Amino acid sequence: MVPALAVAEALRAEGAEVAFIGGGRAEAQLVPAAGFPLHTISVEGLHRSNPLRAVRALTLAAAALPRARSLLAKLAPDAVMGGGGYVAGPVGMAALSLRIPLILTEADSHLGLTNRMLAPFARSVCLAFPLAGRDGGRYRVTGRPIPPPQRDRLAARRRMDVAPEEACVLIFGGSLGARSINLAAVEAFAGAPFHVLHVCGRRDYAELAARGRGHGYDLREYLDLADFADALAAADLVVARAGGSVFEIAAHGVPAILVPYPHAAGDHQSANARWMSEAGAAISIPDRELSGPRLGVEVAELLADGARLAAMASAAARLARPDAAREVAGELLRAAAR
Repeated sequence: MVPALAVAEALRAEGAEVAFIGGGRAEAQLVPAAGFPLHTISVEGLHRSNPLRAVRALTLAAAALPRARSLLAKLAPDAVMGGGGYVAGPVGMAALSLRIPLILTEADSHLGLTNRMLAPFARSVCLAFPLAGRDGGRYRVTGRPIPPPQRDRLAARRRMDVAPEEACVLIFGGSLGARSINLAAVEAFAGAPFHVLHVCGRRDYAELAARGRGHGYDLREYLDLADFADALAAADLVVARAGGSVFEIAAHGVPAILVPYPHAAGDHQSANARWMSEAGAAISIPDRELSGPRLGVEVAELLADGARLAAMASAAARLARPDAAREVAGELLRAAAR
């Protein structure tokens, strides 16, 4: 939802009216909170290893198509953007059937199933990364749309309760959290001599909160988008998965230790981590090799080497694509004008 909301904000800044069609997951809270109307369809992700659940998902997608057509006919949009998830399948098909221009966005380092299906018929496809065989014509590399980065580091540190002179390590792993990172972090940093801001997610929060931690270990279950931008601006180093948030890390110019999720579709998180590590902006640790002692040593070595940390920060900033949301919004506005 982060890229879609970033594009929606860019469109709203240009005077466009924006509405969302989504399911009942994160969008049910995030979209209304951002001030956009949300219309829902009943869909779920395609399960790759459970045939019965896969059949159920396909059945729901087929049933959602008439509902999506009805919504689009009522809303009468000048263009439709597909964000690449399973909700985009029925909505994208409905847009094509109604001859509404379709713009696709791909936030990962490979085309997902929905985008592979819709790409041949879309007006344009906006890519986060260059993809082999997906260049020229309708394909355009824009980067991943993200909210505007927080530039006031001191104000961000005040809001995150980080002292101006403290070293700060930010740890996160998605809304549910990343269990391997969570466990390694509390083992490595329970008595750390620096500030730890650990956003552990809902799944592990109760367990981790019951453990002993030092005064400078700030454990949080969740951060909203504005607080997350503050956390990145306040941090000297990030420990995280390597999903779409790599673009937000880069936009804030923060060095990173990345632990790719080993079961991500198409192993795209490993590709994301390579993108940052080959540029000199990150260190990548395979999930199977992660441990508390290993993480503790890597973080201590980086924090003790100010020159290396600064070089990694500069490398991260060079990877940033801060105008991605405006570029995708421009594609939609041009398609709508035509």
